[in-house]
Amino acid sequence: MSVGSAAVVLFALLSVAAAEIRFSEIRSDPRLIIPFDEFGFTPRGQLELNVTHLSLSGTPDQSALSKVGFFLCTRGSWIHVLQQIEDAEIDCVLGSDSVQKVFTFDQLPSPSSSGFNHLYAETNADQYTLVFANCLSQLKVTMNVLSAMYNLEDGKLNRRDYLSAGKTILPKFYFLLSLVYFVLGGIWISVLYKKRTTLFGIHFFMLVVVFLKALNLLCEAEDKSYIKRTGSAHGWDVLFYIFSFLKGITLFTLIVLIGTGWSFLKPYLQDKEKKVLMIVIPLQVIANMAQIAIDESGPFGQDWVTWKQVFLLVDVICCCAILFPILWSIKNLREAARTDGKAAVNLMKLTLFRHYYIVVICYIYFTRVVVYALETITSYRYLWTSVVAGELATLAFYVFTGYKFKPEAHNPYFAIDDDEEDAAAQQLKLEDEFEL
Repeated sequence: MSVGSAAVVLFALLSVAAAEIRFSEIRSDPRLIIPFDEFGFTPRGQLELNVTHLSLSGTPDQSALSKVGFFLCTRGSWIHVLQQIEDAEIDCVLGSDSVQKVFTFDQLPSPSSSGFNHLYAETNADQYTLVFANCLSQLKVTMNVLSAMYNLEDGKLNRRDYLSAGKTILPKFYFLLSLVYFVLGGIWISVLYKKRTTLFGIHFFMLVVVFLKALNLLCEAEDKSYIKRTGSAHGWDVLFYIFSFLKGITLFTLIVLIGTGWSFLKPYLQDKEKKVLMIVIPLQVIANMAQIAIDESGPFGQDWVTWKQVFLLVDVICCCAILFPILWSIKNLREAARTDGKAAVNLMKLTLFRHYYIVVICYIYFTRVVVYALETITSYRYLWTSVVAGELATLAFYVFTGYKFKPEAHNPYFAIDDDEEDAAAQQLKLEDEFEL
């Protein structure tokens, strides 16, 4: 068995926690390791496996089929398994005492059996990954796998909870947060009405972004709620993907438009700014396609890792691209401050864009790096904390953007006197060496 390839495939699962009922089609697959889903079990966890249309290439001996089957493994125990293989203590992962064998194919009535049903009770609370192992190098497996992992809730009803142990509170959190965004949208409408004489197109666009975020969270709440109770999204996942797609495109577009100063500094976009939008919008389409492929196929698919890499690459490119318009605006404001004799006004605008640039960088870093790190190091019981941290950071970014770029009079700095103008001009001279 290739230790390196097995490690790459399994540890690619670290950010996966899709716990709904999963249907997977495996066709003539020779892979040594096929990961399915990761799930946080309580002491009352259960795994249901239904395998149909099972076909094995060749006619392997019944005894040899003990090296083919399903097992559960924690992240920590997988390291020990790899070490055992490296030290030649075992020649198959199913021979390790660090994994929990769910079902091996030597338990089939005969090698020609076309399927089986199996119920496995997990009483040791932890986060496990369901994996299929095939340690017979010449064997190819074809099968349809219907897997369901869930926890039984305490009480007489024994209701099933199909969400991982660390994510059961997410439906309520998403719903409450959607209400917060709807309230923010109402507040923004009130602000636009009160200051309707100083409105720009960007302010109406910001309203659209807020309501799309609210609808996205509402659909995600319903999506997770149905999965929690039934193991299936019942169509809410489609609405979630639609609003997630619209929210992603409009948010990145809004950041680009604010960065260019469109509407409130100038009524047009330069060619290079239009090119940024022409890059960001198609990339967001690709990113959303990759996200759907990641969510719907699960890690058992041979292209799952590729889609994951595509999503990460596209997301990084988008995050970098949206910074350029802000940098261009800062550069233009610095040049204007030296030539148009309005140093104080331009200094204030320059300071605003610098602050926005820093906040955008912090937002990108926190939601892409810190949240991922938090998800990786946090116990499976508290995986919800990474989601809460990311959503609260996003909420703070929305509030900051709305507050800093709310409708104001066309020239809020008309009361600046000569002394302030001279001081601003002097400060701009001292900042010539400012580095972003």
